[in-house]
Amino acid sequence: MDNTPQHDNSANPWLELRRLTPARIALGRTGTSLPTSAQLDFQYAHAQARDAVHLAFDHQGLQAQLSERQRDSLLLHSAAPDRDSYLQRPDLGRRLHPESARQLREHAQANPGGVDLAIVVADGLSALAVHRHTLPFLSRFEEQSAADGWSTSPVILVEQGRVAVADEVGELLGAKMTVILIGERPGLSSPDSLGLYFTFNPKVGLTDAYRNCISNVRLEGLSYGMAAHRLLYLMREACRRQLSGVNLKDEAQVHTLEADTHTANKGNFLLSKP
Repeated sequence: MDNTPQHDNSANPWLELRRLTPARIALGRTGTSLPTSAQLDFQYAHAQARDAVHLAFDHQGLQAQLSERQRDSLLLHSAAPDRDSYLQRPDLGRRLHPESARQLREHAQANPGGVDLAIVVADGLSALAVHRHTLPFLSRFEEQSAADGWSTSPVILVEQGRVAVADEVGELLGAKMTVILIGERPGLSSPDSLGLYFTFNPKVGLTDAYRNCISNVRLEGLSYGMAAHRLLYLMREACRRQLSGVNLKDEAQVHTLEADTHTANKGNFLLSKP
C-alpha cells in the first residue's frame, strides 16, 4: 500500500488573488453555505456600513480642529429636520433651512465681492468619512493651491446635507465654483469613503450633469494628494473653459502616465502575453 502523502492538485487559484483585493472572493464553503468566519466578516462589514450611515455629524469637533489651524468655519443646516427625514426625503437635504440661508446671506453681505471657491463639508451618508478625511485633504489641497492664489470661503459645514446643497451655498456666496466634501454611501469594504463634487457657476436647480466627481478619497483609495491635484486641475480648466460636468473631462493624470516611459513600454498588461 502506497503511504506517500497526496498533494491537493485542485487548490483554488482564486486564493492568490485575495491578497490583491478587498473584494469577497475565494471565501470557501461549508457544504452549500459560507464558512462561519466569512459569514461573520460579512455581518461585521454590514454593521460598519449601517453605523456609518447613522453616525451623528461631530461638527463641533471639526470646527474646533479647523479653528486650531486658523481656518474659519460656518455651521449651517439643511431643510431636513432630523436624520430620519434626511434618509427618507433626499430633496430636503439638497436645500438649506431658511434660517441657514438667511445666515449665509448676512455673511455674504458682510463680505462682498464673492470668492473663487466655496468649500462645503456635509455629513452625507457617512459622517465617519468626513471626520477622518476632511482635515487631511484640506491640508494637502491648501498646500497645492497656495501658489495659484485662489480665494476661498470659510469652510461651510452643513448638517444633514446632500450634494446639491452646495449649489445654494455657492450661489448665496457669489462663488465662481464650489466643492463639497461629503460622506459617500458606505460599501461593505469602505464605510469611510469621502467624495468631492465640483461645480462651476453654482446655482439652485443644477443637475448632476453639471458636476465633476472625485470619489473614494481615503487611505485605501485615492490619496489626499492626488485628490487635491485633480481638484485643482478641474478648477483651472473650468475657469478656462467656463464650464464643469460632463463636458469637462478629468485628464489630470494623463500627462503623468504618458511621462512614465517604463510603464508605457510595458504596454497593456491585460493584452500582453506572459
